[in-house]
Amino acid sequence: MQRSNQINEQATSIATLDLLGGKLCLDFANTVDPRTGTHPHEYLKDYLDLVQWSQHVGILNEKEGQSLLCRAAGQFTEANITFERAITLRETIYRIFSSIAHKTNPQAADLDTLKSAFIEVMAHAKLTAADDGFAWDWIKREGVFDEMLWPVVRSAIELLTAEEVKRVKECPGLGDCGWLFLDTSKNGSRQWCSMESCGSRAKMRRQYARKRGKRIEHTRSAD
Repeated sequence: MQRSNQINEQATSIATLDLLGGKLCLDFANTVDPRTGTHPHEYLKDYLDLVQWSQHVGILNEKEGQSLLCRAAGQFTEANITFERAITLRETIYRIFSSIAHKTNPQAADLDTLKSAFIEVMAHAKLTAADDGFAWDWIKREGVFDEMLWPVVRSAIELLTAEEVKRVKECPGLGDCGWLFLDTSKNGSRQWCSMESCGSRAKMRRQYARKRGKRIEHTRSAD
């Protein structure tokens, strides 16, 4: 999706949502666009959207997604409870990392919520042998609807407890973005979630302001 054309019929599909966060948990937080401006577009409106987003980011494959949706059709209440939990988790993650991006301490209640979620999801985790040692994997369990949230929670905890959390930023977007991203530039100078969208618009507005300033100066000189 080209975010400069974000609110139109062809640019609001989850399958074309830009993944600019640099971490899974940040991409999950960025499923509202814009975050800080007016008229936000909500990408996650129901459990179907949650499954489709999970396929888009690679948490679920097509077969796994279809299996969840088939079960959700017969267990709507359970699926809807999972969806509501997902939105609560998303907003908690956003508040935590937005606070960090603004150099303030996250609310204790949000940290407790994330900690509780982490304790819960790690009950589904297992250690498996890998080529270079060991790695985390998930124990697949029948009847669960929230398996797509497990790696999101783990991603949030891993980022929160890593040195690179200091590189989390929030796109200023001239008042209408607010997306979170991990600045991986060498000198930590990245300012925008995307130079092609927010960065480009900021550049055009600066150019317009300079030209307008020159016109005003020229008019005053002529007077």
